[in-house]
Amino acid sequence: MNNPNPSLPPVSPSGEWRVARGGSSDQHQTRNAEIAEISPMSGGGSSVRRPVAAARSRGNTSGSAPEPDARRAAAAAARRRGRGDHGLLRLMEVSPRNLLLLGIGSVALLAVAFVAYTGVWREQADGEVETPLRKVVRSVTPLDAPRMMDLPQFQGDHKESLYWGTYRPNAYLGIRARTPLSLIAGLMWIGAKNGQYFLRHVCQDSDELSTYGWTDHNGRDYGRQVLVDHGLFLTTSFLKEKGEGSGYGGDWAVRLDAKNEGPSSSEDQESSTHLFFYIADEAGNSITMGSHVPSSRGHVLLASGSREEIGDWKVYLRSEDNLEIHRAGFKSSSMHNLSELVQQALATNAMQSGNLNLPDMAEDSSNVIVYQVSMKHSAKVDIVFLSGAASENPMIAERINRLTGPVLSTRLESKQKDFEKRYDQIFNVNNKINPKELSVGVAALSNLLGGIGYFYGQSKIALPKGFTQKNGYKYIPYWPAALYTAVPSRSFFPRGFLWDEGFHQLVIWRWDVHISMDIIGHWLDLINADGWIPREQILGAEALSKVPEEFVLQYPSNGNPPTLFLALRDLASGIHANQFSDEESEKISTFLKRAYVRLNSWFQWFNRTQTGKYEGTFYWHGRDSMTTRELNPKTLTSGLDDYPRASHPNDEERHVDLRCWMLLATNCMCSIAEFLKTDSSLEKDYHKMSNQLSDFGILNKMHLDDKTGAYFDYGNHTEKVRLRWYEVRDNDVMRRELLRETLQPPQLRLVPHVGYVSLFPFMMGAILPESWVLEKQLDLISNSSILWTDYGLRSLSRTSSIYMKRNTEHDPPYWRGAIWINMNYMILSGLHHYAHEDGPYKDRAKEVYDELRSNLIRNIVKNYHETGFFWENYDQKNKGKGKGARSFTGWTSLIVLIMAESYPTLHR
Repeated sequence: MNNPNPSLPPVSPSGEWRVARGGSSDQHQTRNAEIAEISPMSGGGSSVRRPVAAARSRGNTSGSAPEPDARRAAAAAARRRGRGDHGLLRLMEVSPRNLLLLGIGSVALLAVAFVAYTGVWREQADGEVETPLRKVVRSVTPLDAPRMMDLPQFQGDHKESLYWGTYRPNAYLGIRARTPLSLIAGLMWIGAKNGQYFLRHVCQDSDELSTYGWTDHNGRDYGRQVLVDHGLFLTTSFLKEKGEGSGYGGDWAVRLDAKNEGPSSSEDQESSTHLFFYIADEAGNSITMGSHVPSSRGHVLLASGSREEIGDWKVYLRSEDNLEIHRAGFKSSSMHNLSELVQQALATNAMQSGNLNLPDMAEDSSNVIVYQVSMKHSAKVDIVFLSGAASENPMIAERINRLTGPVLSTRLESKQKDFEKRYDQIFNVNNKINPKELSVGVAALSNLLGGIGYFYGQSKIALPKGFTQKNGYKYIPYWPAALYTAVPSRSFFPRGFLWDEGFHQLVIWRWDVHISMDIIGHWLDLINADGWIPREQILGAEALSKVPEEFVLQYPSNGNPPTLFLALRDLASGIHANQFSDEESEKISTFLKRAYVRLNSWFQWFNRTQTGKYEGTFYWHGRDSMTTRELNPKTLTSGLDDYPRASHPNDEERHVDLRCWMLLATNCMCSIAEFLKTDSSLEKDYHKMSNQLSDFGILNKMHLDDKTGAYFDYGNHTEKVRLRWYEVRDNDVMRRELLRETLQPPQLRLVPHVGYVSLFPFMMGAILPESWVLEKQLDLISNSSILWTDYGLRSLSRTSSIYMKRNTEHDPPYWRGAIWINMNYMILSGLHHYAHEDGPYKDRAKEVYDELRSNLIRNIVKNYHETGFFWENYDQKNKGKGKGARSFTGWTSLIVLIMAESYPTLHR
């Protein structure tokens, strides 16, 4: 092992129920009205460690690393505290209205208290220079630059065409408009298991559905989803159109096709299927309840109302089957607690009447209308929403007919064929995979597109350590903003994640570049005055209901891999290669020109805050150098969480993965500058930095181990560490703690752990094709004693001292052996690159590429067919079995590009 520390050249720039059985650039001027007074905490502050509540380390970077059992326990505890998820249905005497009044009163008191503090803090901060308070002001101030979403290409027909959609990915079926206070619609149903009833609504693994997800979805106006809940087979189809007479955004229809194949029973309640379709107004506008008398010969008006942007609207139901319909109306401001409203209404009515029905009553000025549709065994129900549906409109009957019955059946079939044809044209996989694999690729794309959501709210930004607001809050709000984004998982992570989104967009831009630019534009509009983007977006009550409070805060010192540059580089390169139509090229050009200022600010934030001790070096800031409870301090900001880095963090560290992300970013900025034909000093700095980060000699001096041919981090490290139990006295009570013991003093050196980080220069094509280093890298990849498995490449070598080691008592290994598809995709990209570069290792790279690609496809397809889901990661030991969060399409959808052999442009 060498021990390099070269002199480097300077460079620039996440009830049991038994019945009988965005803001614009001028927003910074209004922050005075949103920030409460902040004062130092007495005695400073100490971080409190809590178990992470989700299957991935996407929360508080100062907390302990994730552990599936602990996460699920914490999530369950959060639900028990009323955080919005539903469980068994319990009979109880409740008054939703009293609860609502109490909630409104509490919110009002909080609002008054907040307003009382408004303005004081900003006044104090303005009188000081470079204080922590002034930095906090900047952290919640938008970047002073034109907004991406104000571009003309995102207005007009484009904006209207995306107005309605299945933009509530947290619900099994959730529809809303891309507007902050929208009409929302959704589906619930009652599932039976072991003699108990459960209300289904929000996606959660504890529901134990055999499968759920979109088998088709084009991201715009059509989708088809299959859900299997024990004996209930439910297909939901969505269709949208802008027809003659419709209002803004057009009309849409939902088809519910239910078949109950569960065990038959003489009890009437058990032999029925109960579906609940609701429509609610987030703005609180009252909704008029329609009829509850079903008709087998025509349509039934369920609800009606009016909205300024879409005019009068109406919802109709049509079915040719024998249905029983009940209904209820509620006045509520808590859209994330709709499950509880329905549960309480059903439970109360069941106690009074013995029937499992809604009470056919409505509260005054109801803004939530729920219809219960009950059927024997099976039925097909069409529900249609009409905008601009004034009573005198003569087109109403025709519009209903176009979106229901036989006409809807024909149109859905046509949409499905169009979708499959477009998939074949874009990804061209028919001669590359077999038919069994084709359907899995289609499902992966559909689930990614069907998981696109629209969110609106304010991120919570952590205050500096030692500060708190007078009201006790340890955060201040970001400006109110919208986010249109794909999500990693509808059940565990139904919200935006910065590092995931770059991988998502590699798939989405190939399918619909206009949707992709819209998503990236929303993310770029979240950049603050310092150039920082909050890495996890938890916007609005529905998103917050899935995250325990202790994991909500975002830290303005913490970054995340700038993966959006992967897709942006593709867009810039695609124009050079004439890959787009003239219209697309023009819009991409306009987009990149507007984005350049924001991207530069984002890049400079990294170049300013994540730099190493020597110019030209980088490391992920935010690691805990004081911890005694972790075997190896985590690096959550890197996205690779518990992947082993230097054992004792300090400012001497150099992280090879961050160096490679910076190389990608500089290359992308150079490509955009070349395309825009700019020639300022800034562009010259980018070219200079790109050349220096591309310097193969400097890379090798800083990170290469000559013996293994692997690239490593550099830092203060020792391999002689372990976790052991200690007896600790706490208030005269002895307890045991698992603490780290260092058996040998650390020293500055390369960190000898072979894994994904070791391959980052290979992934980015930074290794010369004729170099002996490339041969060594191929050896590492193909060696089954190191990284190779028959199911994909493991994240950490079997030879590592930390391979599959727990990081704390409650911290099982995460990135310490499991197979992750995003990194395997990037490694395939490197193999594909070197298989087409002239050099002595070209043929071997092609051989390894073919085998790895085949293994990945085979394993993901096998898991999908066996389990009905895509998974967060895959077990390198247990025959490639899916693990972590299930229903995790996210970057696992990259299997579509692996099948299509389509890889990102990484080279200038």
